[in-house]
Amino acid sequence: MSHPYSDLPPKAFWRAGVAEQNALHIRELWAPKYAIKPRHKIVTAGSCFAQHIGRALSARGYHWFDAEPASDHLDDDARKRFNYGVFSFRTGNIYTARMLVQWLRLALEDTDDAPELWEQDGRFFDPLRPAIEPGGFVSADEALKSRAATLSAIRRAVTEGNVFVFTMGLTESWRNRETGQEYALCPGTLAGTFDADKHEFVNQDFPSIRRDMAQALRMMRTVNSSLRVLLTVSPVPLTATASGQHVLTATTYSKSVLRAVAGQLQADYRFVDYFPSYEIITSPPFRGMFYAPNARNVVQAGVNHVMENFFHDQGVSKPAPTPAPKVVMKEEPTADDVKCEEEMLGAFAK
Repeated sequence: MSHPYSDLPPKAFWRAGVAEQNALHIRELWAPKYAIKPRHKIVTAGSCFAQHIGRALSARGYHWFDAEPASDHLDDDARKRFNYGVFSFRTGNIYTARMLVQWLRLALEDTDDAPELWEQDGRFFDPLRPAIEPGGFVSADEALKSRAATLSAIRRAVTEGNVFVFTMGLTESWRNRETGQEYALCPGTLAGTFDADKHEFVNQDFPSIRRDMAQALRMMRTVNSSLRVLLTVSPVPLTATASGQHVLTATTYSKSVLRAVAGQLQADYRFVDYFPSYEIITSPPFRGMFYAPNARNVVQAGVNHVMENFFHDQGVSKPAPTPAPKVVMKEEPTADDVKCEEEMLGAFAK
């Protein structure tokens, strides 16, 4: 008897596609909508994991688009310290869809009329990226000029880029009740002063995130009608939650909602695709092997495996075999591996 399941390929069945496979040999997790070529200008932004993607693309000879390069006068250590070469522009981590829209509005619609800054001990911090300048800026004017340079870089990246890779990271955020401005971090943690009457916690839901992402897509395609977007979801759990839930269940909520939004956007827009880096790191067959002992940071072997799948599904031949990782990864990534502002919240654990 013939039925819809009669002629499905092995990948459609858990036993054949997963249980009977060596986890490291599971393939065809992604059927790309479009080819990403080395010549394409690839923009990366979003949560911490996007940094891994940008580095891996550069290492393979792809054109990772650095729209805000550091001055030639800065050495490598200074460039890292001042957050150059991390994402395609110097925004720091963009954890939420609302923050992406906020940056795009400032860059593309010139809405930065009355920018909010935080002053602390005579130094000035940009609440949209408080960790971008170690120790803060020396003046409000310097902070605003630095932001203007980043806004110019965003405009350049969006208008000139071919592929915009955005890693969705969090649903939780803090906002100004009066202006609606969203902050990169809760005021009072790294800089600024927390005011319960002025600042509110928001745990964004599916409708609001989908709406914000749809707006971001419209804004980018308005200035670059050929821009394609590749979404990923960060496999890195929350450092801390203000939701009242246990951090483990809060993480499950956050990542589930983001994954659902990414899937809906992939279905709704022909120019939007989704790459399953989240599933490659977190799914049961991999048994947590790609996490460091803190069960949060993704070790280099995990990044390598994610990008092997990326290039395999893009039809790119691998130049040289990489030794398969052990079942449990022991090495802990160094602080220089990625810039992850949210990790600063871990310092407040009692």
